[in-house]
Amino acid sequence: MRIVDLLSPSRIALHGTAADKASAIDLLVDLQDKGGALKDKAAYKQAILARESQTSTAIEAGIAVPHAKSDAVIRPSLAAMTLDTGVDYGAMDGAPSDLFFMIAAPMDGDLHLEILSHLMVLLMEPTFTAELRAAADPESFLAIIDKYERAKYGEPEEAEKPAEPAAVPAKKGFRVLAVTACPTGIAHTYMAAEALEKAGEKLGIPLKAETDGSGGAKNVLTPAEIEAADGIIVAADRNVETARFSGKKVLFVSVSDGIHKPEELIQRIESGNVPVYQHAGGSEEAVDAGKSESVGRKIYKHLMNGVSHMLPFVIGGGILIALAFLLDDASIDPANFGMNTPVAAFFKTVGNAAFNFMLPILAGYIAYSIADRPGLVVGFVGGYLASTGTSFWTITGAAEAIPAGFLGALLAGFVGGYFMLLLRKGCDKFPRSLEGIKPILVYPVLGVLFMGAFMCLINPIMGLINTGLVSFLGSLGGSSRILLGAVLGAMMSIDMGGPFNKAAYVTGTAAIVEAAAAGAPSDDIRYMMMASVMIGGMVPPLAIALATTIFRRKFTPDERKSGVVNYIMGACFITEGAIPFAASDPLRVIPSCAVGSAVAGALSMVFGCALPAPHGGVFVFPLIQNVFGYILALVIGSVVGMLLLGLLRKNRVPKAEKTA
Repeated sequence: MRIVDLLSPSRIALHGTAADKASAIDLLVDLQDKGGALKDKAAYKQAILARESQTSTAIEAGIAVPHAKSDAVIRPSLAAMTLDTGVDYGAMDGAPSDLFFMIAAPMDGDLHLEILSHLMVLLMEPTFTAELRAAADPESFLAIIDKYERAKYGEPEEAEKPAEPAAVPAKKGFRVLAVTACPTGIAHTYMAAEALEKAGEKLGIPLKAETDGSGGAKNVLTPAEIEAADGIIVAADRNVETARFSGKKVLFVSVSDGIHKPEELIQRIESGNVPVYQHAGGSEEAVDAGKSESVGRKIYKHLMNGVSHMLPFVIGGGILIALAFLLDDASIDPANFGMNTPVAAFFKTVGNAAFNFMLPILAGYIAYSIADRPGLVVGFVGGYLASTGTSFWTITGAAEAIPAGFLGALLAGFVGGYFMLLLRKGCDKFPRSLEGIKPILVYPVLGVLFMGAFMCLINPIMGLINTGLVSFLGSLGGSSRILLGAVLGAMMSIDMGGPFNKAAYVTGTAAIVEAAAAGAPSDDIRYMMMASVMIGGMVPPLAIALATTIFRRKFTPDERKSGVVNYIMGACFITEGAIPFAASDPLRVIPSCAVGSAVAGALSMVFGCALPAPHGGVFVFPLIQNVFGYILALVIGSVVGMLLLGLLRKNRVPKAEKTA
């Protein structure tokens, strides 16, 4: 689907007038309705207003892209409008908006996200927006979009059909496929895919990249493409489905290598110096350039596989529980806070249901990453027993169980996964006639039995460790808390999505999991840790965006265009927006951002800010304790990072281009 397929002259209005933001929305909704895209105009308008209430969809340079998914939409549709005099639409740069695209999307599907991403890419090109504003009629407007879209994304038939061997422009016979995946599936996944595809185009080698992101696999590799390919690059920091690649040459690397070394990876595949992958379940044996994958990286990938599957439960459950506290009245019964009113009780009950799955999911998918499907049931059982704290000493109810918590679930996942690997190797000696009973009888029975005995033995120890850590955190005084906040904030900026960043994020997530499970008060230090983590991740893109706006001569024109997008990414807690800048100038960008993040994380602790949700950026600000202090800490940290960037970076453009 292309942008021009969703537009028609009847849904384009040029050189109009609008008194304000509300009037502009009304005009655009009218265009969608008259174009036949809506079955309930009022309901769709409410969906648009609900989206705008979260944060304005205006971006810099006079552009706004209002969008909403709604049952009132009959089919995906775009409406476009230009105004001779712009209106205040709430853009971050304060400039009035005069170029609008409104997206209407039905509830079933994420087409609006794809179209929004295409639009955002094209709208970063000043000549494109200038031609749109100057268009004399709807037909010319459509022709301009079609011209730029073809230039960027190719002809329609090229975008919809896989490349044929005869169409290979150079170096025929070398065809490369790729799969990219990062732990959260938000930014690194798509950045690696884009880098690999661009590198393939530069080298004259056709490359197709499948993205295994948070919204599911996109651009999926077909069996025919896999069969015809000379090799596959798996750039992932968590395990992905690789059984389909058995018998092919496969290069396993980190997702950061996919971003920073795309040409090198493609050339390795082209050289043929890559091992043939034989899938046997569990961990991959074929790795980068035929070398053995380090133990540390294997453990990291298994851990991230569990964390990535757990995060939706943490985010969904955490935000609902936070809403329950926000909507409840503590004066009714302080001991029952979160459950005093029917509305609060609903959110708390549903949120708790999601939270109850977190530890089994974490342990289950760690074990699954290690031992494939036989590890799943063992991990789930171990994670559940960790959450209950069941032991041989408490199993009859004679004594109170102490939950083993996050640490217990981690241990259950790894021990269960490796036990199942050993069990599978031991069962290889079974007669072939008994092959069928292993997955349905031997593996689950022996695995669950072992896991039950192991967790009942180890839970008291893990429970004591867990309790000790909580007591230690609770005992931290002012200066210790400030240092903790600074360290967590800085870790989010050191590698911006890499192991340090993920370690800090997992620490914050684990803290709020433990706090929620224990029914801790909203000002518990574990919630404060999560606040420091999130603010540390928001500062780098915001500091860079501010620097590109204020210290314009320090950045190239392309960097300044990318800097605008970082306002949005920073507000949404997507640290990875800073990666291109850090990669091009690490010695100045990383220290500047790390100091800014450390300052913000420390100030968050000073102001007593606490966050019960593990993600969301500005969208979860209403849930933060002392939100005004949090905003102040974010502003100060971002300004510190911006000033350091302005001080440390050299001019990238001459004075003549200062205002370009």
